[in-house]
Amino acid sequence: MKDIRVASVQFCHRQGDKDYNLNIIDHWVEKASRIKVELIAFPEMCITGYWWVRNLGRVEIEALSEEVPSGPSTRKLRSLSEKYRMSIGAGLIERSPEGKLYNTYVVAMPDGSTVKHRKIHCFISEHMESGDSFTVFDTPHGCRVGILICYDNNLIENVRITALHGAEVLLAPHQTGGCDSPSPRLMGLIDRSLWENRKKDPDAIEDEFRGPKGRGWLMRWLPARAHDNGLFLIFSNGVGFDDNEVRTGNAMIIDPYGEVLAETWKADDAMVTADLEADRLHMCIGARLITTRRPELYRELAVPTGREKDTRAVRFQKQDGQER
Repeated sequence: MKDIRVASVQFCHRQGDKDYNLNIIDHWVEKASRIKVELIAFPEMCITGYWWVRNLGRVEIEALSEEVPSGPSTRKLRSLSEKYRMSIGAGLIERSPEGKLYNTYVVAMPDGSTVKHRKIHCFISEHMESGDSFTVFDTPHGCRVGILICYDNNLIENVRITALHGAEVLLAPHQTGGCDSPSPRLMGLIDRSLWENRKKDPDAIEDEFRGPKGRGWLMRWLPARAHDNGLFLIFSNGVGFDDNEVRTGNAMIIDPYGEVLAETWKADDAMVTADLEADRLHMCIGARLITTRRPELYRELAVPTGREKDTRAVRFQKQDGQER
């Protein structure tokens, strides 16, 4: 790996307004180009909007979807990438040639190529499919990159397999924080009035973003994904209104030791940047853990226990006929 300057952007998307959201991406890419950023990450499904999609029927989701890489949003990302000589990652809804719908993350690179990852654990809509493969690829910047979308990162097996495929940098686009979680001791909703009043009282909303509904939850596990697997991690997230929830932003960049190189808890659109130094990969704990694995002992990891459920069943648990 070569040293590389990277950026993570959090922004408040407009649901269904792809032109607006792509203009926001354009703005931050141009700004990042001024400080020589080579790789920039935007949030999950930030081009289409995210949480509102759970309320849409199939025909409405199809109207939002695009083919990748031939669709207009991917072409726009590729145009920006070639113009600014920067690799750009952003999320949208993909429509496959067979008509299947996916939560997809596209990375456009300055050599004109594109790579996509279909979310492995898609639960936003019964009309959308889950992906069935891992995504790791070489970039023109001299680093090998993997992609896992939001919930994909929660399962430790997914990050480990991505690392075993040689990823040195993990793009981790999200729409999280401030969730009405089925786990009573995790996260929780943020009062919408705090976001609406953020200009007059930024401390109140930023305290929430730094607390257990935002950064506090992330710190329970996100640095461990980087530390245990010996890779850099670029966490990008939505911020502000996402249908009936308030996303917490907390864009951050983490090194292979689990140390936070850059972060923000600003209650607004924002970008953080960091220089990823290749030397940090050498002899880091995660890299040594991988070399001392004993795969012959791990067969049970791939044996069903009978407790497995579709991700939708986990996220949308029904109680008295109500979603929670």
